[in-house]
Amino acid sequence: MDAQPAKSPHWLQRYVLPGLAFKAVVIGGGYATGRELAEFFLPSGPSGGLLAMLVATVVWSVVCALTFVFAVRFRLLDYRAFFGKLLGRGWFLFELTYFALVLLILSVFAAASGAIGQALFGWPSLVGAGCLLVAIAVFVAIGSAAVEPLFKYVSVLLYATYAIFLSLSLWKFGPAIGAHLHAAPGPGWLVGGITYAGYNAVGAVVILPVLRHLHDPRDAMIAGVIAGPLAMVPGLFFFLSMIAWYPEVGHATLPSDFLLMRIGIPIVRLLFQAMIFFALLESGVGSVHAIMERARHTLRSRTGHDPNPWVRGLITLAVLVLAVSAAQGVGLVDLIAKGYRFISWVLIAIFILPIIIVSIWRPRFIYRDGPRLSPHPEG
Repeated sequence: MDAQPAKSPHWLQRYVLPGLAFKAVVIGGGYATGRELAEFFLPSGPSGGLLAMLVATVVWSVVCALTFVFAVRFRLLDYRAFFGKLLGRGWFLFELTYFALVLLILSVFAAASGAIGQALFGWPSLVGAGCLLVAIAVFVAIGSAAVEPLFKYVSVLLYATYAIFLSLSLWKFGPAIGAHLHAAPGPGWLVGGITYAGYNAVGAVVILPVLRHLHDPRDAMIAGVIAGPLAMVPGLFFFLSMIAWYPEVGHATLPSDFLLMRIGIPIVRLLFQAMIFFALLESGVGSVHAIMERARHTLRSRTGHDPNPWVRGLITLAVLVLAVSAAQGVGLVDLIAKGYRFISWVLIAIFILPIIIVSIWRPRFIYRDGPRLSPHPEG
């Protein structure tokens, strides 16, 4: 009997899945609790914050498009291979930065999850953090078979919940939102947008494994351009809701819970905080999955075998224990205010500027049509 031809990836896998995966990495470190929006956008005022969001969206689309095209053109599906091609012998600079960033964002996720558990159920912060991190370890241990469905199904929950949240905010305090939008933009919106985009742009290389569905550089360019708006739309909904309580909301550890208490509908508060938990889960899974894919490719090249789920789970738990320790010792606000800004500028220097320079310097070499990126099974 003749072998059946490989099934061609659906257009959603080619054009939309990379954007959903990028959003999955961005949301936890970007705006799940609203603390990040308060840190990077609100200081410029409501209208200045919107301008900063536009800047960040454009940066994301450009970086994702260039990154995806570069990866597809040279068949680079993990960040070690990607930066080996982009930076040569300097590839280790990204690996060191990425490990530091993963520990930072997992610490933020653990602190946020602990704060949510305290706000909703009165749990000790360690309990909420532990629930999240055990769930991350389970999904990463299973591998891509669990990771990609997580991106898709949590995305539906996320977009729907943010849409409901914005609708209720407009109903409850819509006039206040409109009144604050009339104010002139404050200073710093350009730097705020670039800084915010900088540390989140790492998601473009974190989600390289899902690019196996792309056929060619044209697919990569389209998927990259779409990724920016897909990742920012929920954040835009959230920010518009926050504007009603500007500047008071900027001082809240959990701006999400600050707003939900003022909406005053208990079931909505529970639904939204549950959505945040799943958003943190998919972001954490996406970030750690990239490390495991790096380890998997290295182990396969040396031994011919992939690590089994138990090894993946144990490695993940070791990383997560470090993150919980940092979260308990530092706290959510300080982690975001101090850690993200520093790493953002490092990533701009070793990732964003190099991919832009290479794309301008050798455009015909990178973007000329080449062989399709052949799909292969993921562990």
